[in-house]
Amino acid sequence: MKLTFLQQQIFNFKKNQVLKEKKMENPASNNQSDPVNVFILLGFPCSWEIQILLFSLFSVTYVLTLIGNLCIICSVWCDQHLHTPMYILLANFSFLEIWYVTSTVPNMLANFLSKINTISFSGCFLQFYFFFSMGTTETFFLSAMALDRYLAICRPLHYPTVMTVQRCLRIGACCWVCGFSCFLLPVYLISQLPFCGPNTIDHFLCDPGPLIKLSCVPAPATEITCAIFNSVLIFSTFFFITSSYTLVIRAVLKVPSAEGRHKAFSTCGSHLAVVSLFYGSIMVMYVSPTAGNPARIQKIVTLFYSVLTPFLNPMIYSLRNKEMKKALRKLLRIVRFGQRQPLKN
Repeated sequence: MKLTFLQQQIFNFKKNQVLKEKKMENPASNNQSDPVNVFILLGFPCSWEIQILLFSLFSVTYVLTLIGNLCIICSVWCDQHLHTPMYILLANFSFLEIWYVTSTVPNMLANFLSKINTISFSGCFLQFYFFFSMGTTETFFLSAMALDRYLAICRPLHYPTVMTVQRCLRIGACCWVCGFSCFLLPVYLISQLPFCGPNTIDHFLCDPGPLIKLSCVPAPATEITCAIFNSVLIFSTFFFITSSYTLVIRAVLKVPSAEGRHKAFSTCGSHLAVVSLFYGSIMVMYVSPTAGNPARIQKIVTLFYSVLTPFLNPMIYSLRNKEMKKALRKLLRIVRFGQRQPLKN
């Protein structure tokens, strides 16, 4: 009996050794049974003093972004003279920017003050979906605003009948619906990849590039599909916007008076500035496959279009638009004196 017991112990020992060797040779297979249910966002790894400085900087930027875009929305809402398609689209755009920046910045601010920056699997993909859906909606709104300026300048006689307030509202609703529908496919494809560790995302948000890199198996098909999807979306809307403004510039150059040309260019200049800021950064980020972008470049470029652009938009639109500046001054007078009065010229 003792000999049999000893033989059994030796057999068990050898069996465990073989299992350990197999796990060391193929660690991925060992992790397949333990799928990732939480991700760690590295954010901006630096000293505690720098973390506090960044927290303060982004907090001020976030608050100013909310205030600036809310001022535009309230000005358009209160001033009857701004109840036109151009300003209705601008108010929708400002409302979108508020939620666009809110989808990432509060979580980023919380991570500055915490030691372990974790986000659940479902929370990560919800952030991924809402952030990129609102970014897609922004491209559609910029296209709609370009169409509005084209009709106003190149087809002034037909503009009142073609771009009515009701049609403008329908266009705005279509931008929202299409924006939140288009990005369902990339989110679904990436969410179906096997994630078995590691679970650290070298970013401050759940971005498709770092997520694809965390997959247990190579996913070239998903990466190429996402790159093609992003390229088609970005270049189609960008081509539409540039084509519209090419026709606008040609029409403006034919205006005989210098004052008329200046007014037309000032109206379109703010929109072109926003288009340049937004499209310049997202083309660097999402047109090329994700493997070509280092993590540091990804973070900087993402900060540019996700935080800086929404912050600058209210200043760009208000500083270059006389009617908007006039409406903002009236709104400030109402807030200052604490009473609501009819906004008149």
